[in-house]
Amino acid sequence: MAGEEEESRSKGFRLLGIIDVQNTPCARDAILHGAGGSLAAGLLHFLATSRVRRSFDVGFAGFMLTTLGSWFYCRMNNAKIRVQQRMIQGGIKNKVIYEGTTLDPTSKPGAESGPS
Repeated sequence: MAGEEEESRSKGFRLLGIIDVQNTPCARDAILHGAGGSLAAGLLHFLATSRVRRSFDVGFAGFMLTTLGSWFYCRMNNAKIRVQQRMIQGGIKNKVIYEGTTLDPTSKPGAESGPS
């Protein structure tokens, strides 16, 4: 039983046999945004022109543009967050290492020496 659950969990959902949507960051959200963009673009074009084939083409283009735009925005945002996390982790590491020493940047020089 446990082997079957792990196998189904690790297999995930593959889109066109290429992208593992379940394990790829931002893939699920990008595809959902693309589906919404496709529907909106195609439907609005159809309501405006009543041309079915052209509306399908506009919907497909809307899917591609919305999916790629959402994908790149999400990936760039994730990269920015990872950089910020690395900077914070480095600062915390340095704080732990230098806390209580003379190299501690938060301690004020001359604060330890009393009035003369």
